[in-house]
Order: sequence, then structure tokens, then C-alpha cells
Amino acid sequence: MPAPRPPPPAPGGATVFIGPRPTMSYVFEVVAQLHSGAGPVVVKARGLAIAKAVDVVEVVRNKFLAGEVVVGAIRIETERLTNRSGRDTNVSSIAIPLERSVPVGGVPPPSTGTVAAAGGRGPTSPPSSPPRAVVPG
Repeated sequence: MPAPRPPPPAPGGATVFIGPRPTMSYVFEVVAQLHSGAGPVVVKARGLAIAKAVDVVEVVRNKFLAGEVVVGAIRIETERLTNRSGRDTNVSSIAIPLERSVPVGGVPPPSTGTVAAAGGRGPTSPPSSPPRAVVPG
């Protein structure tokens, strides 16, 4: 018995289909969709484009929106298609949903030891001593 399929993405989301264009054009498209406040953005690909889809997701997740994107349940399937010569073939496909973990325009959670605290000092810098008054002698 086949496993039950996960529910489709929520309405209001966007889908980016991966094809022959350069990887970075899809990265910019996904980032733009995520910044626009769209629901989950699903990156879909078939056949040889699956590797490019994974690259797109990894660049978005690790370079452009590091710490701000969560990868949902990845779906892999085999689709039965008719090729140009009229024969039926099996083609692998993948769907990778991405969703923001922080709200659009929101502040990401602070990382340890690198974010400056109020007052201009970072959390790891030593406390400064109070200024001393200079008395003319």
C-alpha cells in the first residue's frame, strides 16, 4: 500500500519551476518571493534539473537568508511522461518547500557573541571603567 501523500502547500504560496536558466536567477526569484511575504515557496524540478533545485535551495538557505528559512517536507515522485518519440518514460521529480522562520522585516534571533548590545559594546567585550575627571594641577 503506498504511503499517504502530504497535503499540498497552503494557498497563497508560490512555486518556482527549475529549468535551463542559470542557478542564480532561480535563487533571486525564490528570495524575492520569500521577501514579498508569500506563503511557502515550493522549488520544483524534474529529471536532471533536480541537482540544480537542491543547489538553489542551499544557496538561499546558507547564503542569502541564513537562519531565516526552514525547509519543509520534501516530496519525491516518479512521473510517467510520454517523450517526443511517443514512448512512455519515468521521470523523477522533487518538490522542496521553503518558508521563512522569521517574519518579513522582522529581526532574526541574535547569535551568540557577535551582536553588539545597546550602548555599543558587544556581549564579549570587557566592561569599560567610568571616565576619570582630570583636575588641573
